[in-house]
Amino acid sequence: MSKVITSDNELAQLLSKTKRVAVVGISDKEDRPSNGVSRWLMRNSHLELYFVNPALTTVLGQPCYASLADIPDPIDMVDIFRKVSDIPAVVDEAIAIGAKSIWIQLGLVDEASATRAVNAGLDVAMDLCIKVEYERLANSISPQE
Repeated sequence: MSKVITSDNELAQLLSKTKRVAVVGISDKEDRPSNGVSRWLMRNSHLELYFVNPALTTVLGQPCYASLADIPDPIDMVDIFRKVSDIPAVVDEAIAIGAKSIWIQLGLVDEASATRAVNAGLDVAMDLCIKVEYERLANSISPQE
């Protein structure tokens, strides 16, 4: 059953079963949270990152796609680094590509989009930083093949 995830156990389970993450709103500027979080995850996690920003063709040495639909591989999680007003469209795209979960970054809350995602069968983590939670729960995360 899909839900908004709040407990440490649920967060660890979500991160354990996630393999491919699309980072929507990645920036090529090193001082931006999306860039720093992505660099940390690339070095310190089991996650495969895919980047989405229509203004970029590459970032952090990897291809950058114009939209979620352009990513050639199935995506487990969509990590949203966009302003709140952009979240509904990203959630619609995530649902359309068959993503399994949405992660809405720290400081961002969109209850209506979270509810729409849950109703479409996606788990949602909201107002949390994936890097902070991964680092904090690292001993509880068991990547699944």
